[in-house]
Amino acid sequence: MKKRSGNFANLLFWAGLMLVVMQSAALAQDRFPKPDFDSQYRQPLTQTPPPASPWQEGADVVVLALALGLTSFFAIKKRSRRGIWAMALFSVIYFGFMREGCVCSVGSVQNVSAALFDAGYVIPIGVLAFFVLPLIFTLLYGRTFCAAVCPLGAIQDLVMIKPVKVPEWLQEVLGLFRYIYLGFAILFAATGTAFLVCRYDPFISIFRMSNEFGMILFSGGFLGLSILVARPYCRFLCPYSVLLGWMSALSRRHLSITPDTCHLCRLCEESCPMGAISKPTPDALPVSREQGGKRLAILLAVLPLLILAGGWGFSRLDLTFSKMHPTVNLAGQIAAEDAAGTPGLTLETRTFRSQGTPTETLFTEAEGVRRRFRSGGWLLGAFLGLIFGIKLFQLNLFRRVAEYQPDREACFSCGRCFSYCPNERVRLDQLQNRY
Repeated sequence: MKKRSGNFANLLFWAGLMLVVMQSAALAQDRFPKPDFDSQYRQPLTQTPPPASPWQEGADVVVLALALGLTSFFAIKKRSRRGIWAMALFSVIYFGFMREGCVCSVGSVQNVSAALFDAGYVIPIGVLAFFVLPLIFTLLYGRTFCAAVCPLGAIQDLVMIKPVKVPEWLQEVLGLFRYIYLGFAILFAATGTAFLVCRYDPFISIFRMSNEFGMILFSGGFLGLSILVARPYCRFLCPYSVLLGWMSALSRRHLSITPDTCHLCRLCEESCPMGAISKPTPDALPVSREQGGKRLAILLAVLPLLILAGGWGFSRLDLTFSKMHPTVNLAGQIAAEDAAGTPGLTLETRTFRSQGTPTETLFTEAEGVRRRFRSGGWLLGAFLGLIFGIKLFQLNLFRRVAEYQPDREACFSCGRCFSYCPNERVRLDQLQNRY
């Protein structure tokens, strides 16, 4: 009965969110009508809501710290899936709908990148706290932020009704997109081009109940996908999850499947919809030690080539990427108009020409942006080449695992595996008899 009631609660929550999405699609234009000008003015895309007041910013940080502490307590000490679920519901309501998805730890990666590479950009203290606090708690207790505090992860967790298993090989391949997204998010934020994570947030339309119609459909589709695929954004796209995974792999304490000793009963084997449970190593390894040693030696020799090839390849795309920067885009329009002898074809070019700024100054700035993209392309490509090489290295590296245990880097500390362990049931029965 408990399991049925939990599924029914999830179904009700999902149905309510679907109503919100449909309502926002119908009312978005009425609530935020676009200006009807005779000129070629286009309404700029607003990626963030108005800045919060200092007291609200401080309150958000306090709530974040308390939510992280409570979720860590429920996951590590109390071992309560129900408590984690309640915290997820709270996070969706507060950080999602009440605070409209902002300030967001996932998007804070961009703010930190902009502050590191642009001396004129000052990162708000609240944004910095939202970036740092989850990393600290993850280093101490594993990914309890992902379990229930992050509104993007929590909303996916709450609508997860009957997820299908993703094959392990496909999960590894799709997981590489997180690193690609992280690299591009840093590159575009560091060059002052765009905040990609905020612009293409899959759930922001739901939390703010308004957006362009295409983004509303995108949000609804992603939410629908979360019903059948466990946390698709967290596992395959979230750039912040890369950093959290690294911290979690080094965590001081971490959620465990069993409160006692694992007896290899295999009841938890298929309990994790995210595929984050490491199984005991079979007695016979796929390859011999000699073959494994040769493979690792070859990969170590190839790794520098992957890094150099990745850096060179992405640096050659500097012109393509830089066209997304407003300065480079404007310079291209000005150059095209000068070549055709038809100045002032767009509102942007007319505004620029009316200011009297020499075109040489604009072209010089655009060339500087292209150089930054060329240097950033080298770093991005080298990073992705390194990640690809490390993944190949890990696939050929076998270590002995004696019992079922969470994969610390991939585990979201959701606690779904608790109820599958006989030792956990014994513990709960003892607690019930005691009280």
